[in-house]
Amino acid sequence: MITKLFCSTLMLCACIIVNSQVITVSGTLIDAQTGEPLISANVYDANTLTGNVSNLYGFYSVKFPSDSILLTASFTGYQAIEKYIWLRRDTVVNFMLKPVVELEEVVVTGNSPLQSVQSTQMGTINLTPSTTDILPVLIGEKDIIKTLQLMPGVQGGTEGASGFYVRGGGPDQNLILLDGVPVYNVSHLFGFISVFNSDAIRNVTLTKGGFPARYGGRLSSVLDVRMKEGNNKEFKGEASIGILSSSVTLEGPIIKDRTSFMVSGRRSYFDLLTYPFQMMYNKGNDDENIWIGYFLHDFNGKVNHIINDKHRLYLSVYTGKDKFFARDKYKSNWFDGENSYSYQYNDKIGLNWGNTTAAFRWNYIINQELFANFTATVSNYKFQVYNDYKYSSGSANAPNKEDYFFEYYSQIRDFGLKADFDYIPNNDHYVRFGFQSTLHQFSPGVTVFREQYNDAVNPTDTVFGNRNIPAYEFIAYAEDDWSINHWLKINAGLHFSLFNVQNKAYASLEPRLSSRFLLSRNLSLKASYARMQQYLHLLANSSMGLPTDLWVPSTKKIKPQVSDQVSLGLTYALNNRYEFSVEGYYKWMDRLIDYQEGAGFFDLNRGNWEDLVTSGTGESYGVEFFAQKNSGKLTGWLGYTLSWSNRQFDEISFGNKFPYSYDSRHDVAIAATYKINERRDFGAVWTYRTGYPFTLEDEKYFSQTGYFPEPGIANGEYQSRYGHYGHINQSSIQILEEIEHFQTRNNYRMPGYHRLDVGFNFHKQRERTHRTWSLGVYNAYGRKNPFMIYTSKSYDWNTGVESTRLKQISLFTFIPYVRWSIKF
Repeated sequence: MITKLFCSTLMLCACIIVNSQVITVSGTLIDAQTGEPLISANVYDANTLTGNVSNLYGFYSVKFPSDSILLTASFTGYQAIEKYIWLRRDTVVNFMLKPVVELEEVVVTGNSPLQSVQSTQMGTINLTPSTTDILPVLIGEKDIIKTLQLMPGVQGGTEGASGFYVRGGGPDQNLILLDGVPVYNVSHLFGFISVFNSDAIRNVTLTKGGFPARYGGRLSSVLDVRMKEGNNKEFKGEASIGILSSSVTLEGPIIKDRTSFMVSGRRSYFDLLTYPFQMMYNKGNDDENIWIGYFLHDFNGKVNHIINDKHRLYLSVYTGKDKFFARDKYKSNWFDGENSYSYQYNDKIGLNWGNTTAAFRWNYIINQELFANFTATVSNYKFQVYNDYKYSSGSANAPNKEDYFFEYYSQIRDFGLKADFDYIPNNDHYVRFGFQSTLHQFSPGVTVFREQYNDAVNPTDTVFGNRNIPAYEFIAYAEDDWSINHWLKINAGLHFSLFNVQNKAYASLEPRLSSRFLLSRNLSLKASYARMQQYLHLLANSSMGLPTDLWVPSTKKIKPQVSDQVSLGLTYALNNRYEFSVEGYYKWMDRLIDYQEGAGFFDLNRGNWEDLVTSGTGESYGVEFFAQKNSGKLTGWLGYTLSWSNRQFDEISFGNKFPYSYDSRHDVAIAATYKINERRDFGAVWTYRTGYPFTLEDEKYFSQTGYFPEPGIANGEYQSRYGHYGHINQSSIQILEEIEHFQTRNNYRMPGYHRLDVGFNFHKQRERTHRTWSLGVYNAYGRKNPFMIYTSKSYDWNTGVESTRLKQISLFTFIPYVRWSIKF
């Protein structure tokens, strides 16, 4: 009897202990058709709504009491999966979600509106390449950055350019990551196309404010671009032919369900199309051959291997280049009756720039609560311009030779190691922490000059500038996404950085805080604060993102940039299909640098770049409105930004505050896509913004600069070919130089900018292929938007009056495009 009572008591206690246990359920969420991990997918118990989201590699972890649960996995655009599970011990549950096969609908983004309401993150835009597939674009080149320019708080710079400016910040203040590796120049074709081939991209996330502690090193934004992992189920491919370029993408399993690859290439063909015409010209010219060409190319490649359920390896690479070249080769021979003579030269000119990145990554699921990611990275950006000239003339007995070589280049190379950890101790805390070490090698403007005459023993061989400025950067961070209760959730963290250059060390401790308060299930109030420090500077020489923009490090003389940003906003979701948000921000920036008045890229040969810059402050503030319909036959968004952005430098504009070059008071973008049926869809974009400021002289006057003796010239007025004016007497010319006076920089504004783009896509589905014709028009109503404004003088000889008018140059008015693509 006692034995039975003891056994019964023991079983009862065991049941109580089991029922009070907390069980961890973890696993991965992947696309059932491709094997690609799903980022920010939801996993939760349908009965209690307790759950979590997957990380960048599809890993999730949730804790439940030992009980029966209805575990549900969902992701926008995919069929949800429900699994009834009776929990007794820690369990691994992997989900393979199938895309929704619903021809009547399209999906704009990967994040659902309810996710945006629940998250502590502010100022975040999440896009997939499918968004760019339908929207019309300039000359038919799909570009994820051009789509981001349609979002509130993001400026596009000059028309057609692929750069972007976030909340009044400069182009150097955007941290652009490709598979976690920094990319320093994102422009092809002198700024009109970005380096990101949409066919190779899986997911894009832009963060404008409320930066988590895991990000640092830039003041204004983080653009995180993730390449496709490669289909580990079956072989797939796609190819496209457009007006400017063509591309091919292939992916498939090396070992099914374990190892996959993805390769993608893109190339323009201006040089190939013009080659036959140049060949015909050169054939008809025996003495001289001239070749001129330009091309761009990109290559993306990735391999990933699943060792087992806990270990996974990735290798991703990117290389891209722009190359402009010209060669003039001339040769002639003659005989004067006694000697043979020749005259020949070979003149080569080149302009090249490009990026190369590589990342080797190891994912390790240490246990059901701890996920680790170890990465080794390499990034290289180089700009080069050169002139190689060889000349010879004379006879064989008395030759005359000259060899001349000039090269200017700037380069930045990074070698990095980092470790990132996700720790999920319970459902109320999601902790991230990590470390990173980077070696930067800067070559900010190196000039190489070589010259030799007639095989001289000591030719001229000179190098100006710094060949290499090494800098070391160390980063450590920790952050916690903490659910204090059902209503209140915060993300609190610290980002520490240390930068050592030229025996000078800079350190920074940057607090980050974001909070979300649920006013209802569909409505949340959010607030955030972030301090950021940036050790890299960009000396921008133009508004087009040309390769002459120069990356330079902080030094003993030039301090790091720093900013503080606060944000406050509301987010509302309706039926999980509609999202509405309003967000206000204020950003203060210090230690910004710019060229001094009158200095620029072409003055670098005067001396060290540090002597040509000045330091100042900046501020930007505004309000952003956003409304989006996320799925259905008709999708799209409306974005509006009301903003101000100013700069102030002691040595520019007499120390007065002036508007930033991309300060635009009002910015409106409307984007819409409509799926007519399974064979046709339509996209349209309308944008408007206040014109950008530019600088014109407030007044002109003449100042005496000297006399040039010119005996014999009669009295009268004189104008030189250099634009100088003077009064002539019998003995000299009095030179009066025209002086332009500027009270402040950016003292005028261009007219408002607006345009309408429309595009149609016609699809044809075969058993194994899907073909698409894309037709559209950029700037459909032919608006002549100002690309540049300049002054034009005219002189009326009848009245003797000189007048000055403003004229504008417009680039893109009614530009049609066509593109053909195939998926197989």
